[in-house]
Amino acid sequence: MNVRFRGKPKLKRPAKPAAYTGPSIDEIIREARQKRSADGDYRERSLRIHGLVCAKCGREFDHTNRQLLTVHHKDGNHRNNPADGSNWENLCVYCHEDEHSRGVLADYLSEKKDR
Repeated sequence: MNVRFRGKPKLKRPAKPAAYTGPSIDEIIREARQKRSADGDYRERSLRIHGLVCAKCGREFDHTNRQLLTVHHKDGNHRNNPADGSNWENLCVYCHEDEHSRGVLADYLSEKKDR
């Protein structure tokens, strides 16, 4: 069936989006910074307590490469941040990845044994 249109087809204009009434980006950033300072920056505290050394491989870090040093939560709960740092250990990104991948590998191997 052939359909013929006479003249230009009328296009519906999209509805205008409602004006954004939420907080501004500056307010969101300010709130995030306040929350971080209220929780305390556990990474900085861990680095201060345990030093700029990987607890697993012993590699030392300084201000030029400290971004490669991460905080590992020993019990796996990232919300458990005691002030004395007893749940933390500083690990370089390589050892931290190894630590978490070992658990994944162990889970996989234990499933394979059960079959």
